[in-house]
Amino acid sequence: MNTSNRTATPRPVTAAPEGNAAGGALPVFARQRPFGFLLLVTGAIGFIASGILVLERLELYKDSGHATSCDINPWVSCGRVMKTWQSELFGFPNPLIGIAAFAIIITVAMAILAGARFSRWYWLGLQAGVTLGMVFVAWLWGQALFEIYILCLYCMVVWAAMIPMFILLTVRNMARGVIKVPAGLARAASEWAWTLVAVVYVGVAASVVVRFFNAFVGA
Repeated sequence: MNTSNRTATPRPVTAAPEGNAAGGALPVFARQRPFGFLLLVTGAIGFIASGILVLERLELYKDSGHATSCDINPWVSCGRVMKTWQSELFGFPNPLIGIAAFAIIITVAMAILAGARFSRWYWLGLQAGVTLGMVFVAWLWGQALFEIYILCLYCMVVWAAMIPMFILLTVRNMARGVIKVPAGLARAASEWAWTLVAVVYVGVAASVVVRFFNAFVGA
């Protein structure tokens, strides 16, 4: 019997695990879709917090006596922070930077979830941008604790979004070879990434408690 014209039954295709630059499977968060969701969530949180700060700033422009939604006490007050020079480092409200920057993050996240693949130079550019954002957040943290001595609740929400975004983007880029590091360092960073995020969270929270302990106790 002539079987040359028979059509072969197609076999289901199973996607292979995404591999890292040093071989082996990537950590879950560094794979395409999970990382897209990670960027989307952190970007959306930062965007919303920045948007609320902009709206509150506009109310203060209209009424200097406006009480913002996070004016809780003398030490937790977005309104008091907004009246300092640190809140307009470049001559305009800092949250405007957040709105623009987090909008870019959300756009990148949606592109990744849609299946886009970016070149190494693009990831390096994103890494540079997020790193600058993290440096700015670290500066604002230092100013809030040691210079202004007032906390901004929505600013802290932005801090909370930036910490995992920066750490996990960096580890993702190390694991995928975008940032060239020894294979052992890339593996260790991948294994300890979430632990590092937790450690930074605890460190920031501890610094706030220690710095404001007397203020809160005496309030």
